[in-house]
Amino acid sequence: MAGNALTLCADKALYLGELPATGLHRHAAPVLLLGLSGRFAIERPGGWRETCHSALIDAGVEHLFDPQGERVALIYLEPDAPEVRRLRPLFDRQGPVLGDFAPRAAQRWHTEQRLHSFDLPALLGRAAWPPLQPVDARVLRSLQRLREAGETVPDREALAHEVHLSASRFNHLFSAQVGVSFRSYRVWAQVRRAMAGYRPRGSLTDAALDGAFADSSHFSRVFRNTFGMTPSSVLKPLRSVRWLG
Repeated sequence: MAGNALTLCADKALYLGELPATGLHRHAAPVLLLGLSGRFAIERPGGWRETCHSALIDAGVEHLFDPQGERVALIYLEPDAPEVRRLRPLFDRQGPVLGDFAPRAAQRWHTEQRLHSFDLPALLGRAAWPPLQPVDARVLRSLQRLREAGETVPDREALAHEVHLSASRFNHLFSAQVGVSFRSYRVWAQVRRAMAGYRPRGSLTDAALDGAFADSSHFSRVFRNTFGMTPSSVLKPLRSVRWLG
């Protein structure tokens, strides 16, 4: 698995390399999957299966991802990312899993350059994008607070108080705007921070602490539910972790 790399910015994350097949899982952010050297497979409960070169999967969708030994790129898009706000009508019209959504890569090195700079319009071959869908300012603030949290991750009651809503009203608004529950996204934000804090050949325990998990066992359980893989199978092969300001 030489050459695996993780690149993050404020509202996106890219994992590039080779991965094992996952178990069933669901994450709290939409993901764009690209097969860089061949086709991969996606499965959903009930026997649905598709092989494709690319796929866009909405947040909260339970699925299995099998790279089939190919080099792949996974781009996770935060709910407030402009691309998600433009693509939301497509999910609403066509469903939560869009197979072969991007044109096939003609030159892999060129595609990987675009991946590292998060040039999604070029990757998706879409010169014209739908207009931005608005996100409630109170939800935007809460998303940012969760992503920027330190050792103490704010809970639903604290964030609801900050935006002058009851806890139940805040929970409803958050789920309607983000597509997953507050609890699911809060855990996602912790996993994201843990991955951002990991260093090649580093300690998974240190990564767990960066994500404000109680210990590495807690981190491992949550990570497996989120990605369908163990932290060691994803993080240990990394050769670089970059943060783009």
